Amino acid sequence: MLARLVLIVCLVTLAAPAARALDLSIPGSAAMTREITEELGSYRLPVGPFADGAMRSLRIEGRITQKAWRIEAQELTTAQLFNPLRDQLVAQGFNILFDCAARVCGGFDFRFNTRIMAAPDMFVDLFDYRFLSARKDAQNGTADYVSVFVSRSGSTGYVQILQVGGTADGSTLSATSGTIARSSLPAAPADADAFTARLTRDGHVSLSDLDFKTGASDLSDADYASLNALARFMRADPSRRIALVGHTDSVGGLENNIALSQRRAAAVLERLAARHDVPRAQMEAQGIGYLAPIASNLSAAGREANRRVEAVLLNIE
Repeated sequence: MLARLVLIVCLVTLAAPAARALDLSIPGSAAMTREITEELGSYRLPVGPFADGAMRSLRIEGRITQKAWRIEAQELTTAQLFNPLRDQLVAQGFNILFDCAARVCGGFDFRFNTRIMAAPDMFVDLFDYRFLSARKDAQNGTADYVSVFVSRSGSTGYVQILQVGGTADGSTLSATSGTIARSSLPAAPADADAFTARLTRDGHVSLSDLDFKTGASDLSDADYASLNALARFMRADPSRRIALVGHTDSVGGLENNIALSQRRAAAVLERLAARHDVPRAQMEAQGIGYLAPIASNLSAAGREANRRVEAVLLNIE
């Protein structure tokens, strides 16, 4: 069964805007997880691998449409999800600028110098993903640019398609690997009403005031504003359910980090149940190790940011 994905792009130019449709189909049953649109933005389109501390890219300005889908992929590999999209772009007149798989792309560094939606909208297996960038020239002197990112988590596939209609500056840029300090990340709102609005709007929120050390899963006895707000939200309606998803930095092996992230999520669940009277039946604890970082693990600040627990809303009925 084919699920059809449609992106409409309106080019931002000084002349009258033109509109072109990108019509793609992929195998499996696809559900859109998120859409982000910028009427006039800037995007660095990768056109080469991350190597020697930098990545070749084009800076493109125009209207940006970024969409992500979750696909019940079952036994489909990332190549089986990716190749039909590539073929369809070529058939629609796009020229492939760059096409790579995880290690060839640059692995960890490429992923974190590439614009990718965060979990749970996109899960990225750092050892099993595929990427391409492509361009299609327009008659008015502008062009459509597209990037496709495909990965998997368990039996589920994830696809992100980002399209820009606009102009490129014609140069190649070096984007060195950056880091994100915890203080610069979007914090979970301390106000309970703002917390509820964020959680229901986005479907997830990082409990960013929690503090975990490398290799540790224990929470201190501190009074965490994010847990107070989350508990109030959960107690207000017994039908609400959340998944607490633990994350780690990249220190150590994957198997140990998945177990550690599970313990971190379980520690938060226990705190919510024991101190905040949230029924255990409304919560579950999961862990995915270092597979969905939000910052580079190459610095202490990045590793600190990646040690976190997120609350994912399962329903609000």
